[in-house]
Amino acid sequence: MDTTQLIELYRKLEGHEPASCEPITGSGSNRQYFRLTNNAGESLIGVIGTSVEENHAFTYLARHFAQKGINVPTVLQESPDGHCYLQTDLGTTSLFDQLQHGRQSGGNYSDEERTLLRRTIAQLPRIQVEGAQGLDFTQCYPQPEMDETNVMFDLNYFKYCYLKATGIDFHEIRLEQDFRQMAADLTTYTGNTFCYRDFQARNVMLDKEGNPYFIDFQGGRRGPLQYDVASFLWQASARYPDTLRQELIGVYIKALRQYMPVDEDDFRRRLQLVVLFRLLQVLGAYGFRGYFERKKHFIDSIPPALDNLRNALDNGGCPYPHLREVLQRLVGTKQEPSPTRTNEKPSLRVRVFSFSYKKGIPDDESGNGGGYVFDCRSTHNPGRYEPYKQLTGLDLPVIRFLEDDGEILTFLDSVYKLADAHVERYIQRGFTDLMFSFGCTGGQHRSVYSAQHLAEHLNQKYGIEVVLCHREQNIHQTLSARP
Repeated sequence: MDTTQLIELYRKLEGHEPASCEPITGSGSNRQYFRLTNNAGESLIGVIGTSVEENHAFTYLARHFAQKGINVPTVLQESPDGHCYLQTDLGTTSLFDQLQHGRQSGGNYSDEERTLLRRTIAQLPRIQVEGAQGLDFTQCYPQPEMDETNVMFDLNYFKYCYLKATGIDFHEIRLEQDFRQMAADLTTYTGNTFCYRDFQARNVMLDKEGNPYFIDFQGGRRGPLQYDVASFLWQASARYPDTLRQELIGVYIKALRQYMPVDEDDFRRRLQLVVLFRLLQVLGAYGFRGYFERKKHFIDSIPPALDNLRNALDNGGCPYPHLREVLQRLVGTKQEPSPTRTNEKPSLRVRVFSFSYKKGIPDDESGNGGGYVFDCRSTHNPGRYEPYKQLTGLDLPVIRFLEDDGEILTFLDSVYKLADAHVERYIQRGFTDLMFSFGCTGGQHRSVYSAQHLAEHLNQKYGIEVVLCHREQNIHQTLSARP
């Protein structure tokens, strides 16, 4: 990731370059985080995000909440194009880190851990209610409020990224009818309150006194209060015992009453439905992030998420007949999603091109409008050196040059992860065509090497047919599907 723009922002803010700029490991986010530190050991956090709208939502919300005195990071500097920004560093200790003993002991949380949980959930109504006052919800991303379309998107996320991958049979129309009724029930009344959407222990940072600070709220919007309570207390890996959950719900309701009257029975009824929705939503996310993107901590979260769903069903938490029947079979089976599991030979055909940007990006003759296009020009170019000018990325001297240099390998590592996830999803959904194109200056060295290696990688890993075209060399090759 190019950090040039972040370093320039830091220079404008501090008057000098940082002594170091180190990446911070992320989880499910497409944003990249960096810790920029000066010679005195003082640090700021730099963020690079691919979505300008999402970045704007965070910076707008952070400034709004800070004006309310809510504990959030301070936005210090933004790039003119909106792709990156600097914020205060809240340290390295998250609530998730401080709850390690309770998680590892299967839910036996210490008094200190319970105190942190009570302190955190007692602050939630403030960001939901006080934080919503004067908030321009049109600034939220990707939409201003949780509506039926939003709910249906998340329910279908569960269906396609988790349920279908298990192979469990269900009636499409009846399930769709239940989903639509759930969406209507969930959005009957949301109120003018802020829904954090990802309120969980990983997104709460703690200062030296154990006071909570909130991060990663850029996906928030107008929505029901119960959603964040469900997100926090039914987080799969936490394994909170029900007695602790009930205690923390009580703490939350008491804090909420400082801002509005609360009918506790009605709140708990609505919470039960939101818990079901949230559990389905996170299973969809865990299925995609874990089984398709191969992120281990999401895979590890699936069994406890199923335990939560099983308990919710045992407590009458699903009033929708066909959905309840499907979920009961889901929690009663040991079958896990396997995106490449199939008894039939995959029908997906992948087309991979190398090309020169000087001659334009290859046309997509399938009628699908094109696919991924990767720019290889950021990597070291063998074509700059006389011994390689008449060779291509298929010739051993060029291959050795690129692999010894190593930049192309790092580049392709990211490509493989993206391509694997996409191919697995397409196989799962029965799609038949996918296109990848690699471009460089002349379409001769880096793009040829990259296209060749991706084609071989996908054919070997998934047994699918790959049609390979090195356009500028007029070389065509088909890697046949394997049984």
